[in-house]
Amino acid sequence: MNVRAAAAAISLFASAYAQTISPPGQPSTSDAPLGQFKIVGNSIASAQQLFLGTLDKVYIVDKVENNPAKINGHPAWASEYSISKNSGRPMDIVTNTFCAGGTVLGNGTWLNVGGNQAVTTGGVAASSQNGGGVYDDPDGGKSLINPCDDSSCEWTLTADMSTRRWYPTLETLDDGSAIVLGGCLWGGYVNDASQDNPTWEIFPPTGDGPIHSDILANTLPANLYPLTWILPSGKLLVQSNWKTVLLDYKKKQETPLDDMLDAVRVYPASGGTAMLPLTPDNNYTATILFCGGSNLQPDQWKTNWDIAQFNASTSCVRLTPDQSSSYVEDDALPEGRSMGNLILLPNGKILMLNGAQTGTAGYGTENWAINESYADNPVLMPIMYDPSAPQGKRWSRDGLSPSTIPRMYHSSATLLPDGSVFVSGSNPHADYAVDNVKFPTEYRVEYFYPSYYNQRRPEPKGILSSLSYGGSYFNVTLTKDDLFGDVNNIKNTQVIVLRTGFSTHTMNMGQRMLQLGSTYTGDSEGSTTLHVNQMPPNPATFPPGPALVFVVVNGVPSVGVQVMVGNGKIGKQPTADVATLPTSAITSTGSSNSSSDGSGDNVAQSHHKSDADGLHGSMSSFAAVVVTGLVSWTMLASLL
Repeated sequence: MNVRAAAAAISLFASAYAQTISPPGQPSTSDAPLGQFKIVGNSIASAQQLFLGTLDKVYIVDKVENNPAKINGHPAWASEYSISKNSGRPMDIVTNTFCAGGTVLGNGTWLNVGGNQAVTTGGVAASSQNGGGVYDDPDGGKSLINPCDDSSCEWTLTADMSTRRWYPTLETLDDGSAIVLGGCLWGGYVNDASQDNPTWEIFPPTGDGPIHSDILANTLPANLYPLTWILPSGKLLVQSNWKTVLLDYKKKQETPLDDMLDAVRVYPASGGTAMLPLTPDNNYTATILFCGGSNLQPDQWKTNWDIAQFNASTSCVRLTPDQSSSYVEDDALPEGRSMGNLILLPNGKILMLNGAQTGTAGYGTENWAINESYADNPVLMPIMYDPSAPQGKRWSRDGLSPSTIPRMYHSSATLLPDGSVFVSGSNPHADYAVDNVKFPTEYRVEYFYPSYYNQRRPEPKGILSSLSYGGSYFNVTLTKDDLFGDVNNIKNTQVIVLRTGFSTHTMNMGQRMLQLGSTYTGDSEGSTTLHVNQMPPNPATFPPGPALVFVVVNGVPSVGVQVMVGNGKIGKQPTADVATLPTSAITSTGSSNSSSDGSGDNVAQSHHKSDADGLHGSMSSFAAVVVTGLVSWTMLASLL
């Protein structure tokens, strides 16, 4: 029996119990303007918040304002945008979702939590919080949506949650529930003690109620949208103003780390942030990148001076919190940037786009404001970060071109399954404003096309529709065409799991990327098999829920397919030992001889085979529910 046949036999048992996804095809266009932005459609509602709900639908959420599109007698404050058609439809979100947060749960349910009181024109508080008036927008949210592909999804109502949260952060936990952190009661440019909500809680509710947080209580006034990630240790990194802690949410304990360097990164300084890719080479160790923001001190967060012309920071720093309590300097940006999004690409690089060179997030009527905007001098040029490059050479603009649209406060962006980036939004105004303003309310949708976009994409066969934590490996086959005519390209092929996250206010909450361990068996004259481990047997490395899987050959990703990570339920996730992979080898045709590089001893593996229980049933589609505004924990929990 040759090497390929032996390897196939080893994983036959596993593949018999797993359901695979149809191979992805090619993008709809092969002549995209590489390194450039292209205007493709209209978002209908201005994209203050957005997320990729299905392979074809981006869901857009706005605040209550006078958008031109109407639905059921009032302006549309939400929309569903079809990627395949580059058009959308208005949705009746009903209530005021201004500055909410969001994430996806382990069962595929999208949450959108928090929001503002009912308002009338100009963002002024309405006389009634129960509806009526010009906009007829009840207080704070109370809405549900099932993202789907048949244009039948609409928002429905539920009841209030127990505490107001405006500008909260959400992060999915290792059991598929979500932690909801911080926020304030009534909003404003920055927070203050009279309305601070320095607490966190779990959804679905655990019965503990809101838990006090020292870091959120002690970092006024810039403590809104605290920057939060779950780490492989199971603890949470929480960064607010200049302070940083590790939060053990199970023990309800905070452990201080060193202060942030150089600049405030949290809203409204709004630096770009992202967790770098988790890979076998870095032993799935989390490192967080923070770039830009503003070096304003606590006593400078006042609107009695010209904030819009204050230079944003050029600083970038890294923190590896499970290993060190200290930040380290990284390569600086070529210009200061506030409100710049960091978007993970499947080739391992990170795109930074949007934002401004001076000022911060926020708007107001001060005489120094730029037609209400607290920022000026938009940064139209994107820039690419390579985390694997040596320090001093990580940022590059080679082959990149600027956008023509300033993306200021209330802009958003997300990766799409074809590897392009969806960009929309910008509205530094209390209400709809397009006439005689420097930065109008924006509805134009752009796609940004990375350098790999026009290349023939791999079409892998055998990707599982659900991935377990540990368990038997699975086989993915690639043809000679998928390997660009050279079987040796299999040596530079990766299987990537990527969650695009919930985009708002320069954050992509829940965005995360992980490379699965793999080896290969190749034939010098034909196709090749990748032997791929499932997820590391630690759900904290990549919390359960829907994600995209890409197979990347020499930096060129396949079109992403949607899979379920974990068992599709909220609760403790089953884990199993990681299967030992075959040693990598390429066999010469007509010969029993093969070359091996010994890469079966991958750091992502243990030396134990899993049992069949490591494989979970498949979920090829996900019933997803989005909860917007001041959501009722009790009522919504009964729906899950």
